[in-house]
Amino acid sequence: MNDCDVKAIERATVAALGAQAVEEHGGWLLPFDTGTIARAKAAVPLGHGAFDASPAETVDFVQARYGARGMPTLFRLADVPSLGPMRSALQHKGWIADRPTWVLTARAQAMRRVSESASATVDPAADDAWAALFLGEGVDPVDGASRVASLRRAIDARYVSVRDGGRAVACGMLAFGHGWASVHGMRTDMAERGRGLAGRVLATMAEVARARGVERVFLQVEENNAAARSLYRRASFSDAWRYRYWQHPD
Repeated sequence: MNDCDVKAIERATVAALGAQAVEEHGGWLLPFDTGTIARAKAAVPLGHGAFDASPAETVDFVQARYGARGMPTLFRLADVPSLGPMRSALQHKGWIADRPTWVLTARAQAMRRVSESASATVDPAADDAWAALFLGEGVDPVDGASRVASLRRAIDARYVSVRDGGRAVACGMLAFGHGWASVHGMRTDMAERGRGLAGRVLATMAEVARARGVERVFLQVEENNAAARSLYRRASFSDAWRYRYWQHPD
């Protein structure tokens, strides 16, 4: 994974999550958002190499930019050696890392084989049935509503779902940008899990991507989500890099 790919993936991530505002400064992407999706409001480097400004100066500058908008500062840093000085600078200033998350990549052709069926519904917009999976049993309604609003703002996306009558029982969003397709918002109704529905969603996404001439696909999954990581391994996704969020306890 070279820095051009890292840059493309980070830009595609922010575009897919509908950040309300975005700035770029000195090799950093600064998305600003009032919603609950951390990736949509965490400063992230556009590469895993060295930067012109010192780590301490970068921390202060990024804090100032978020402070100017009245927003808390959150960093998203890959666990790669080249970003060690940045992590050290944050630790020195009292910042704490949590929520380890993996970026995974796959080829759409291989991803398609996760399920024999690719019969999920594909729509250009998220209807109420698709959104209902974020608002049902076992889901924080505030977080769910925020995620739906963010995903509905995605640039160039398709909303995929498996339907039972008029009800969506599994869903996800496939976004396109910067030469990649990206998977977001995977959900399955709690009562319908174990039936391979998420695999059908992914297989359909793979066909949509290939129809667009896009073979490279990425997604992001929290390290402790064992069930999702198992599904994505079956869909031929492999590890690209791990990152963690850094926030100050104040």
